[in-house]
Amino acid sequence: MNNLRNARNFVLSFTSLVFSVAAVVGLISALATGGNRLVSGASAPRIETRTAKKTMRSFGSEEELKNYFRQLVEEQKRAQARRTKSEALAPAPAANQAAATGLAKEADATAAKDESITNTQHVGVDEGGIVKLHGDHLVVLRRGRLFTVAIGDNTLKPISSVDAFGPDIDPRYTWYDEMLVSADTVAVIGYSYERGGTEVGLFRIDRAGNLAYRSTYHLRSNDYYSSRNYASRLIGSKLIFYTPLYLNPYATDPFAQFPAVRKWHKGATPAEFQRIVSATRVYVPEGKLDSTYGLALHTVTVCDLANDDFKCDATGVLGAPGRVFYVSPESVYVWTTDWAGYGQRGGQHSMLYRMPLDGSGPSAIGVSGSPVDQFSFLESEDKHLNVLVRTGASGDGMWAAETSAGDVALMRLPLSLFNDGSSAASSWCYHPLPKPENASFQNRFVGNYLLYGIGSGAGQPENRWQASLYVVRWTDGDTNELTLKHGVDRIEAMADGAVVVGTDGKDLHFTSIKLGDSPEVADDYTRRDASQGELRSQGFFYKPDGPDSGVLGLPISVPGRAGYMNLFQSSAAIIFLRNRSLHFEELGELGAEAEKAVDDGCRASCVDWYGNSRPIFVRGRVLALLGYEIVEGDLKNGSMRELRRINYAPQRVAITKN
Repeated sequence: MNNLRNARNFVLSFTSLVFSVAAVVGLISALATGGNRLVSGASAPRIETRTAKKTMRSFGSEEELKNYFRQLVEEQKRAQARRTKSEALAPAPAANQAAATGLAKEADATAAKDESITNTQHVGVDEGGIVKLHGDHLVVLRRGRLFTVAIGDNTLKPISSVDAFGPDIDPRYTWYDEMLVSADTVAVIGYSYERGGTEVGLFRIDRAGNLAYRSTYHLRSNDYYSSRNYASRLIGSKLIFYTPLYLNPYATDPFAQFPAVRKWHKGATPAEFQRIVSATRVYVPEGKLDSTYGLALHTVTVCDLANDDFKCDATGVLGAPGRVFYVSPESVYVWTTDWAGYGQRGGQHSMLYRMPLDGSGPSAIGVSGSPVDQFSFLESEDKHLNVLVRTGASGDGMWAAETSAGDVALMRLPLSLFNDGSSAASSWCYHPLPKPENASFQNRFVGNYLLYGIGSGAGQPENRWQASLYVVRWTDGDTNELTLKHGVDRIEAMADGAVVVGTDGKDLHFTSIKLGDSPEVADDYTRRDASQGELRSQGFFYKPDGPDSGVLGLPISVPGRAGYMNLFQSSAAIIFLRNRSLHFEELGELGAEAEKAVDDGCRASCVDWYGNSRPIFVRGRVLALLGYEIVEGDLKNGSMRELRRINYAPQRVAITKN
């Protein structure tokens, strides 16, 4: 728990915001899960020949679940006795700091009415973010407050602002991370160390853009934070979010640790939490779980935001602590990974859970290795799950995704092979891939291809004059290695191809990739003396205006800025490029006026864990969210011209026109 709390609150105890490279590497190494020892993907066990059931079993009663925990305790005691005899020098494993995700039930997969302004992994599966669209208004979550800005009738005007927490809530030691909008409800997802769990704040927004606090709910959980993933998704009116709980089998009352919810009010007590996961909604794989280094209840909670009473259903699966959480339009997946003690090798496998969104029962299958993040997954239309795995990855909890290592393989698994967890994926499901050196690893499925490579990530920009981008056709494993003039720090889909963004240590590069029978580099645009201003996937946006043309936007900053500094500093500008058949044309930038920044009296979430800058393409307009500024641009004659800007910071409204 201390490690988790430190992961979010380290800025409160540091006296300087300027870290050396060594400090950053040390920080990420400390936050990332360590000691993960997994078998190579190429040597995964074959599927057992016996017939397995198609879905996992749930516990029949609370007594059955209690007995299961008692058995785990006895097994742990025997295992500890064996280790004491044979191994006296293995140090304690790293503290658990991740868990994975579970099931979403009866989510309505209808696309949102409003135009999407979020760079999502799947169309129709919205992700929690810092800016959303509601009718004629932008809704922005920033530094513990909610804001609305009118954009209807060609306006750009601040309308309303409220705290992102209830009037009787002390916001200290709480992070208000991400937001989703459904109909006239704004849901803010956060984590409170003070109140012990995930915090969901609900707000009303009317047609005029006015915000009003409605209610707050707490769900008992550990911190869900990931440096790359988002905790919440929205499909139709169904809010789907993942929360981990690390279990103590020795507890006298194991259910006292289970997911529970309470409605917040002044003077609320822990006794008011009501369990939302019964024993019959806890699923366990038939394959034996090794709880030696921790056991987690990976819980997915589904709440219908169309109901005023915040009615929620939750389902949990028992598994190892390491996790990656992925939501496709049809299912929720959780990849859980066992951890071995330091100095030990091999023998540890993973378990992959599948929870269909149509409400059918969850299933599982034994797997090997671990994905790096949610972008390591693709549920394809041919009823397969495609996953890039590494032997030295520990999931995406906290900062773990920043330190993956080891061999690389593509797992291509028919969905029909998911079962009750008693069988494992065959070695034939894994296709070994080229292994890059150990560095910040990026991967992404784009069309029929998987792209991956390494870059600078959260550290200082590295001098990479040449770097490899691997392009794999996931249908058959055909692999091409392309040479870039820069590292790989971002991979995004763009029309029928892809764009790879990275630094050479001084300049920022945008390289377009032609995908086809023979993938190749199509074009390279260099923005001199710049670095990437945002690491989050939602910092990028591509707006098509034809089958092979469109405009992209990305926040940029000063040269040489370490990736982690986006937590503390706003971007200098957002750059816009036009794509014409995978060739780039610079349109210009919309810049911030940092010298006009004022003290906002921040009380909560004073670190921008989810970033602070976004390109916004909405209703034919081009906007740049830069901290507390929103700048509007006009594209004429092939160049960007600033039209106006507003500052929506608390206690301040200013509009300037050019």
